[in-house]
Amino acid sequence: MANEELVRVRHHGPVAEVTLDSPHNRNALSRDLVEQLHAALALVTADERTRVVVLTATGTVFCSGADLKEQRTGAAPSAVGLPDILTLIYESPAPVVARVNGAARAGGMGLIAACDLTVGLAGATFGFSEVRIGVAPAVIAVACLRRMDRRAARELFLTGENFDGLRARDVGLLDRAVHDDELDLTVDTLAGQLSKGAPEALAITKQLLRDLPGPDLQEDFRRMAAVSAERFASDEAREGIAARLDKRPPAWLTAADAPSGGGRL
Repeated sequence: MANEELVRVRHHGPVAEVTLDSPHNRNALSRDLVEQLHAALALVTADERTRVVVLTATGTVFCSGADLKEQRTGAAPSAVGLPDILTLIYESPAPVVARVNGAARAGGMGLIAACDLTVGLAGATFGFSEVRIGVAPAVIAVACLRRMDRRAARELFLTGENFDGLRARDVGLLDRAVHDDELDLTVDTLAGQLSKGAPEALAITKQLLRDLPGPDLQEDFRRMAAVSAERFASDEAREGIAARLDKRPPAWLTAADAPSGGGRL
């Protein structure tokens, strides 16, 4: 499998689609896939042209978690790991949308949870299977407990039971659970809406969503008042306000940028 392309990147205007393409092992997080996914995400999130990232997969499984066959052989660890990938998603200045095309387990759950917006199939299955093979959902808990209802996470982490996309939505893992024929349109519509946002404003909004609420109410107000003042004085805000008053698109949004909608980006 060495040197096989397991992660593919496709650009459409401001949208970069990153696809896990290892269906032979259910898009498991093998050493090669992890390294390629890290490289792909590092590339697209550092590209100023990227305003939205869509993370998805081929086949009927989004990601089955660690490659257990590889783990069993005792292969040498990769130079990068799942924490590095989750950090790239969190720190991406562009919003990251998970297009969950099928089942997810273990590490795949962490990939979903780290994304800003998540859309998955109502009929797909999800599960924290770690305890049933003698390990713990340790790394992915960092992402999942920031997104999921904590009481539900306690039950699902400890039992390892599988659950469907509707429950994944109810416990906070998915933002939207849709039918198979609605997945593409829902993700494309979200990507189109996100791509209308100003790049710096999107990045700062992602940051404040991570930072708030802090431990002190008045300190939060002080910090956010400074952020607000800085943004209103920025070149980006001046352009955005002028465009709104002049009833024209802002400079960062052109007709060529916008996804066409109604299909795959």
